Amino acid sequence: MSGLGGAAEPVPAEGRSRSWLGRLVDVRPGEVPALAWSWAYIFSILAAYYVLRPIRDQMGIAGGIENLPWLFTGTLIGMLALNVPFAWLVKTLPRARFVPLTYRFFAANILVFAVSLYLAGPEGDVWIGRAFFIWLSIFNLFVVSVFWATVVDVFSTEQGKRLFGFIAAGATLGAIAGSATTAILARDVPTWALLIGAAVLLEAAVFSMRGLARLSDRLHQRPVAGDVAPADAIGGSAFAGITRTFRSLYLLNIGLFLLLFSVTSTFLYFEQAKIAKESFANRGAQTAFFASVDLLVNALTLGVQFFLTGRIVRRIGVGPSLALLPAASVLGFAALAVSPTISAIVVFQVLRRAGNFAIARPIREVLFTVVPREDRYKAKNFLDTVVYRTGDQIGAWSFAGIGALGLGSTAVAVTAVPLSIAWLLNSLWLGRKQEERQRRGEDPSGGERP
Repeated sequence: MSGLGGAAEPVPAEGRSRSWLGRLVDVRPGEVPALAWSWAYIFSILAAYYVLRPIRDQMGIAGGIENLPWLFTGTLIGMLALNVPFAWLVKTLPRARFVPLTYRFFAANILVFAVSLYLAGPEGDVWIGRAFFIWLSIFNLFVVSVFWATVVDVFSTEQGKRLFGFIAAGATLGAIAGSATTAILARDVPTWALLIGAAVLLEAAVFSMRGLARLSDRLHQRPVAGDVAPADAIGGSAFAGITRTFRSLYLLNIGLFLLLFSVTSTFLYFEQAKIAKESFANRGAQTAFFASVDLLVNALTLGVQFFLTGRIVRRIGVGPSLALLPAASVLGFAALAVSPTISAIVVFQVLRRAGNFAIARPIREVLFTVVPREDRYKAKNFLDTVVYRTGDQIGAWSFAGIGALGLGSTAVAVTAVPLSIAWLLNSLWLGRKQEERQRRGEDPSGGERP
């Protein structure tokens, strides 16, 4: 501070950053660098994914909507196949090695698809498209799950409540950048070129993850009982993600949360796919439509993440914050049951996805701040991938079964209402248990009370 008539002392760079950020998020001294690296990390991942997502959705339509349940089945099989090798990496290598290996594996896959699309003739497009649909449906859950596991490993519960919503805004900006890029370029730039750009973005994510990991010790997070140091390999069994999940009522209920969310999301996804196929005959126009919907979702999400997410969780707590999305889903599906119009489906899809990205997803990650490191990577990855895609399976084949019975959108919506009510009750239970665990600081590695 300057004296009377004296020159003002220079304000440190971090102090200036905190002053600016303080208008948007409750950031504390020493947290700004970690917050910046987290932003760059998730921005790169989501930009890569949203360059690829509209391409996947268009390829899913090109392969036939009637085949989408089979593609979802292939996705679940792929998730099961990759889960154990990933858990082995977590068991064997420290975080600084297994996370970059995971991202570079997927970047190499992207380059293989880019070369295949460049070389393929018209007859090969459909099968490459089906393989790409399955692969990307695996990719998006793995890379985002690993990101949040890393962030949960760095920040405490208290920090997560303040900062995770703002960190998720970095994901939204990446999603906006990726979907806008594809929406603008899809009609004129070959698909293989877009894929190469996505691979470069994954390498940027690796660079950012290493910057974040270097700062983890500075935040002085109080470890959960049974933790190991971040620089060490986590150890344990490669199957611990499965076994520890089924031994913990808390983790099982996180799985139920994901399952109910996934089932109801799949219902809406299939409805959107039907709309796109009926409304757009051109493949480029279909891709641009999906990218435009993504852009609208992410623009809405961004405003909520910047100004509301942190304030909401501090005001009402973890459980009620988690319950907002299922409560909105009860109302939305009830409205669709009464009036299952195209415009209603699109509006509900946009609002629901925005609510998930802005509130439910970052708050859901707070649930993992009260479990040991082994569960943050192994059990979390199992829940985020295999359990989530199991929900996709249930939703996909249930949707197909409802259609086979000659029933339409109204029957789908009626089915989703009680599922959303159960999801709401599950959210409130999880919030209460998370707060209890935070207070007790218990080790949930075995034998904890429900």
